[in-house]
Amino acid sequence: MLDIFITGSESSLGKRLVMAGLAATMQSLGYSTGVYLPIQTGAVENNGYIEAPDLVYVKSVDKNIKTYCSYLLREYDVPLLAAAKEHIKIEKDVILEDYKSIHNEFDCFFTIGTKGLATPIGNSFLEIDLVKLLELPILFVISPYTPINDILVMINHAIVQKVKISGIILYDCPYKTDDENIKNLPKLIEKYTNTSVVGAFPKIENIYSLTPGDLISYVLSGVNLERLFNVKIAKLHN
Repeated sequence: MLDIFITGSESSLGKRLVMAGLAATMQSLGYSTGVYLPIQTGAVENNGYIEAPDLVYVKSVDKNIKTYCSYLLREYDVPLLAAAKEHIKIEKDVILEDYKSIHNEFDCFFTIGTKGLATPIGNSFLEIDLVKLLELPILFVISPYTPINDILVMINHAIVQKVKISGIILYDCPYKTDDENIKNLPKLIEKYTNTSVVGAFPKIENIYSLTPGDLISYVLSGVNLERLFNVKIAKLHN
């Protein structure tokens, strides 16, 4: 099974874009695909229902992708604080049980983080504890404009915690730049973390203007899926 936890340095439209693109692409390649968001902060009300914007976007790209969420929180605060405002206690056992009940139904399953590995989710419970609990490899989705120090610290923190890393995807990448930090970022990441940059997305002004075909095209042209999942994907060679 192709099972990955997607995280980054912050909550961002970039992570939403990459997550939806990967899910839609794998579905288009014949893999039954599911997306699980344990905790959505910044949930919105629509026609009397509370929705997870991240999952709504996935559905707008491909309605056949199954989506799930355990905790819908209206506030944009870190999950621990957002839940407290609604008098909710986030339980890791609930997340684990929900995850176990659904992920085996799919060939490919993405679990989505919140605001980074060091984000407090519950009392004495960080996002990285959730990753370890679910025993998932990590895909980092990172902006090249994030300071290199922050990037290296984030990746090496996962390494020290003995979490497997599937790779890194950079988003919001300029087509041309004179910034040496950005031009050399993939080499610096791979040199100082021994972790592979498996893909990149260009700078996109409005992710909601993309068609599903556009998004899948960005993934197929910009992401090494076989390197990310460490599998041979037959349809990529037809």
